[in-house]
Amino acid sequence: MSRRLRVVMILWIMALAVPVRAQDQSGVAKPAQPAIPAMASGDAKKPATTDPNYVIGPQDVLDVSVWKEPEVSRIVPVRPDGKISLPLLNDVQAAGLTPAQLAVQITESLKKYVTSPQVTVIITTINSQRVYILGEVTRPGAFPMLPGMTVMQALSSAGGFTPFAKMKSIYVLRTDNGKKVKFPFNYKEAINGKNSEQDIQLKAGDTIVVP
Repeated sequence: MSRRLRVVMILWIMALAVPVRAQDQSGVAKPAQPAIPAMASGDAKKPATTDPNYVIGPQDVLDVSVWKEPEVSRIVPVRPDGKISLPLLNDVQAAGLTPAQLAVQITESLKKYVTSPQVTVIITTINSQRVYILGEVTRPGAFPMLPGMTVMQALSSAGGFTPFAKMKSIYVLRTDNGKKVKFPFNYKEAINGKNSEQDIQLKAGDTIVVP
């Protein structure tokens, strides 16, 4: 009789254990999986520019990727002094160089620590080159200057004109060799495809004035 009771008790305990085990497998709160560190070179970042001649400037953001070296790869901003900070190398001069030139410089410096380093540099955000739009526009201010940006393209970033805007009398101010140069721009003509040569390509620091 006692043996039979022991068998019943064992079966009863096993029956209780099954739901508990099932709950463990489908429980709501599971231990969080360890996070995989984000790599600057990981998921392909869309470059802000593909111009190989683009010169890096302060406040630009760079994706520095060292193949098979995630600890060294970083997304870094260019400091106001023109330098970036990278593991092993500390401060590296970036401003004034193209992405390819910076990649070569980092590659040479890393050879002391990494065997045959392969470095790529991508500009993910352009902050150093800006144009300014002032006057009768919805959103006046400073705007990132994209490669090849024209007056018409820049104006589209300002949210449109106010009712008081003199769209035929817009002009671009540019400092060239220390002198102010004025380029007239008639929006009414440009929007109708007339005098397309007035829709000039902008340079960093240009100011578009909408009277």
